[in-house]
Amino acid sequence: MITVGSKPHKRIGLGTNRLTDTPENRAFLVGAVEAGVDFIDTAHLYTSGESERAIGAALAPFDPAITVGSKGAYAQGTGPDDLRRHLSESLERLSVETIELYYAHRIRPQNSVGSMLSVLADARDAGTIEHVGVSEVSIEEIELARTVVPIAAVQNEYSLGERKHEEVLEFCEAQGIPFVPFLPLRGGNREAIAEVAAAHGATPQQVKLAWLLKRSEIMLPIPGTLSLEHLRENLDALELELSDEEFELLRGA
Repeated sequence: MITVGSKPHKRIGLGTNRLTDTPENRAFLVGAVEAGVDFIDTAHLYTSGESERAIGAALAPFDPAITVGSKGAYAQGTGPDDLRRHLSESLERLSVETIELYYAHRIRPQNSVGSMLSVLADARDAGTIEHVGVSEVSIEEIELARTVVPIAAVQNEYSLGERKHEEVLEFCEAQGIPFVPFLPLRGGNREAIAEVAAAHGATPQQVKLAWLLKRSEIMLPIPGTLSLEHLRENLDALELELSDEEFELLRGA
């Protein structure tokens, strides 16, 4: 388990960047929660807002054990006013008065960290956000953000195939900040992954997730899927224990 904000969660969540608002996908969300998912990630921009709408329609009011995290202000040119507007629209789409975890999706060069995080700090004070996160950020940006408001999670790209944020991950480990890698199934050496998967009777995706979980205790990957079968396979990776040798083989390959 990993604590995000004030709540314990399983260490594999659900990404919803392809989720559209259809009856089938609403049913999928209900099934995902029944299967054990307790951490769901979305964003204001995902499928032009349909991801948030589907989650709100299927699951609101949210079970107290579940955290739904969303994000605002991604595109080039977006600033504090856009983030404020996106948050308001996210609240409406999710059909909630408070979003438990809301990230600044990107901090663009024309904006200061302080100007963006102040919007979320004000929302936290007003009760429309419970916890604040930042996404695709450097150590310096995290440190600046923490001078404005406590940071409950960092969401950066990280996987076997993309490890550019090693130093950010190590900083989060030292500070006890949950690290939520997006695109967690990207890349990796296919031969090494296949070898380890065969040894465990596992899928390559399960091996990639198990490697992330062994890499750091603060890791909470959010693989995306629209299939309950794949979702259950992802959750089963929580039971996959890699040896130190297997971990190093995958890391070095």
